Amino acid sequence: MNIIGAITPTTKMNMDEVEKFLENKLNLQLATIDEKGDPNIQPIWFDYDKERQKLLVVTPRNSKKIQNLKKRNVIYFSIDDETFPYKGIKGKGNVEVIGDSNKTMPLIKKIVIKYLNTLEHPIATMILESAKEGNHVLVEISPRFFSTWDFNKL
Repeated sequence: MNIIGAITPTTKMNMDEVEKFLENKLNLQLATIDEKGDPNIQPIWFDYDKERQKLLVVTPRNSKKIQNLKKRNVIYFSIDDETFPYKGIKGKGNVEVIGDSNKTMPLIKKIVIKYLNTLEHPIATMILESAKEGNHVLVEISPRFFSTWDFNKL
């Protein structure tokens, strides 16, 4: 994976730091382009599959994000910690939308557990039931690069 220093070369994270940062419970800001050519940015839960170097998100099948991705499967994303000293990762990637609940359920459960620490929470129940019915899908992002910053390194 190509890692770029977003601010200065000295604030750039290495791959181990990137992987550790992506374990955080921060929202991924997902940017798509709508039918008018305007940006659409949504905060969303995510998980990082470090073996395959993929970012994974779950969203309703009929969401604006999915409608936009059907027209153009390229996105921008940003994940940042707003607590000083600031750090974050942004990038550009191609996506694949996966709707087969047999393939997606284990990954969706992993995302839900990351953010809620349980599958018993009402939000978890709602997402999992919707995914079983085919109404939530998994979006697999293949980043082209990571542009990183870590103000701890200044």
